[in-house]
Amino acid sequence: MTTYLTIDELKAQAKRLRQAMETGGTAISHGAALELVAQQHGRRDWNTLSALALKPKADPIAALLVGSHVRGCYLNQPFAGKVLALAETGGGLYKITIHFDEPVDVVTFESFSAFRQRINAQVDKHGVSPRKTSNAQPHLILDI
Repeated sequence: MTTYLTIDELKAQAKRLRQAMETGGTAISHGAALELVAQQHGRRDWNTLSALALKPKADPIAALLVGSHVRGCYLNQPFAGKVLALAETGGGLYKITIHFDEPVDVVTFESFSAFRQRINAQVDKHGVSPRKTSNAQPHLILDI
């Protein structure tokens, strides 16, 4: 039997089991409840079950810090730059300010150019902007 729960979810199961047993008149320790949860999941003991539990994954954006050097694409143009600001705005989105090492020409027409060296954007936990260009490409994609 494969376990697809996190340690926190398994511990919550043990807590509920312990409370239910107490309500029924049988008090057990937290350790005993953990061992019973392991048996319910078909494992020999709590240590075995906890080793198989899913490990919480950090969001890739969490690896970025102010001052970090990043690479990616902005308006379909490759860039390298430095993170000047990063803040969670809620709803799984982040506001990021990046200063490009070299200005990026964001216009694809041959007749004129528009260079940007500092941008403010919104990205999700994977470093991808929810806003899209007219050709359905994200405004910003970070290589993280």
